[in-house]
Amino acid sequence: EERLSLADPEWSDVHVVTGALKLFFRELPEPLVPYRLFDPFIEAVKLPDPQERVERVAELVQGLPPPNYATLRYLLAHLCRVMEHVETNRMTRQNIGIVFGPTLLRPEREPGSLAVGMAQQNQVVELLLAHFDHVF
Repeated sequence: EERLSLADPEWSDVHVVTGALKLFFRELPEPLVPYRLFDPFIEAVKLPDPQERVERVAELVQGLPPPNYATLRYLLAHLCRVMEHVETNRMTRQNIGIVFGPTLLRPEREPGSLAVGMAQQNQVVELLLAHFDHVF
């Protein structure tokens, strides 16, 4: 078993660490948001009423398996802290949604139009970040 030390110089570049984190989530046998919940989350962000949208997403998050819930909560709390430094890192809520949406939430089978699906995946992550305290 190989042991890694985050003190090694190769880990000093934040892009390497972020890339490793995204790769970890992308290579899970099932995404952090399970396949069975992909369509309900996408339908939730399509709701016309913003308050209803937040409430529905919060319900779906509460229904996640406990390990998925805890991991998603921890990751999003960290990403909220990342957004606090937007002046230096340019990681807005929208940028984080673009980076993490397709990694955390993806369909079991690729849809015909990837662009439409990805926009909605990004919106789910943006909503989770914008309403973190209410959702979790």
